[in-house]
Amino acid sequence: MGRLRGTFKLLFFVGIPLIPLFVFWFFPMLVSLWLSFTNWDYISPSFDYVGIDNYTNTLTSETFYEALKNTIFFSVWTIVPTIIIGLFLALLLKEGLKGLTFFRSILFSPWITPMVAMSIVWSWIFQADVGLINQILGWFHLPQPQWLTDSDTAMWAIIIVTVWKNAGWAMLFYADSLSKIPNDLYEVSDIEGASWLQKIKTIVIPLVSPITLFLVIISAIDAIQAYDQIQVMTQGGPAGSTRTLLYLYYQMAFEQFNMGQATALATIIVLITGVLALSMFYASKKWVHY
Repeated sequence: MGRLRGTFKLLFFVGIPLIPLFVFWFFPMLVSLWLSFTNWDYISPSFDYVGIDNYTNTLTSETFYEALKNTIFFSVWTIVPTIIIGLFLALLLKEGLKGLTFFRSILFSPWITPMVAMSIVWSWIFQADVGLINQILGWFHLPQPQWLTDSDTAMWAIIIVTVWKNAGWAMLFYADSLSKIPNDLYEVSDIEGASWLQKIKTIVIPLVSPITLFLVIISAIDAIQAYDQIQVMTQGGPAGSTRTLLYLYYQMAFEQFNMGQATALATIIVLITGVLALSMFYASKKWVHY
């Protein structure tokens, strides 16, 4: 009787929370995997099974590798500045500025602002003729790029918006990590005559490296899933210069109505994301062991 009651409690407290997880995550994933082996066009009630053709067509497509290249470029140039700016802002706030809570709120506010609304505002800022950025560049007689319509600058505009949104989020993690560094280490470095840069190199960077690792992996996953700012600002253009893997999925599924190949691409994206997530856990364990 006691064992039966224990089994019932296990099913009640574990099984019920798993229901929405299965309904809204596992089941859609299985359906998506099943659709990836078909040629369903999203509209017709009938379809044919095509085996792994969708995967082979995707992995041999030049468009896929262009989107992968754009995704890697976008990821690198959003992760690195986000990490550097986030740490720099956290160090500034650690100096005990007046109105610390106010500044922290201002710097964090982009993170809680909806990306769609923020992208619309930045689209106005990046306007070639009347945008704020080109107006400022014009005051200094500097070149005024066609930010969102030039394939050489469109991706950089997307990167600027993304970094501006994520830097405050990274700052909060670093601020928490910096608060846990013992003051004794700073006092010893002062006695030894270490400069500010030497303190950063020998104390701060090593002790916040676990947070840096976490932010790198999470930011990489977030970069793979970037969509809102691309849709609002460039729609993957010009000439596919801002088309990432996720935006390529959107175009295949909802513009070309090639749902079979789109779900195959979605499966590939999930696998890439899974590899990054596993690498985070593996690297974290190795770091703790070290």
